[in-house]
Amino acid sequence: MSHAPAHSARTRVRRLPERAHYEADTVAAIIDAAMLCTVAFQIDGIVHAIPTIHWREGEHLYLHGAKGSRMLKALSAGEACVTIALADGLVLARSAMHHSMNYRSVVLYGRFEPVTDPGCKLASLRAFIDGLYPGRWDTLRPISDKELNATTVLRIALDEASAKVRDWGVKDDEEDLDWPVWAGVIPLRTVQGEPVMEADSVGREPPPTRLG
Repeated sequence: MSHAPAHSARTRVRRLPERAHYEADTVAAIIDAAMLCTVAFQIDGIVHAIPTIHWREGEHLYLHGAKGSRMLKALSAGEACVTIALADGLVLARSAMHHSMNYRSVVLYGRFEPVTDPGCKLASLRAFIDGLYPGRWDTLRPISDKELNATTVLRIALDEASAKVRDWGVKDDEEDLDWPVWAGVIPLRTVQGEPVMEADSVGREPPPTRLG
């Protein structure tokens, strides 16, 4: 990424500011590590927060869905807030009040714009599929014009974003250090399970994934 996201009043981290990161590369890495984001928006004055799959290309985060989606229509018409959170570890201290969690998170503000050019839309969908399953796009039945037309692709610039990260161990009070209980970090990881093949699958070998 060529520039850092804007450090705005909306993205400034106020609670535990020492955990804040405003570097573009940090924001991008967290977006890339996550498969789901939560998008907050309004429809008729009612606030909605919907989890959905996303991907990133360059300095934009992308979403896709059915052309008639109320969420995608609302995102094209007004401001939105996108959040991402990844749990990396359980932090067990010697007191209940100092238990914590290691995590990475991103908050992004702005307005989504539609990707309307058919070639650009197709390229974005290819980046989405190949980002999850490297090289799979070329093995698939090509998307038809009808399918492409029925799909909406939106993108939002990463111009106004911040990250928040905790990635260290226990912070106990000095007077508690001799308390006779285990203290430390239990790492959390997302791992790929054993593929389950459809009974009528002609292909016999599962593809590689970004988790594999």
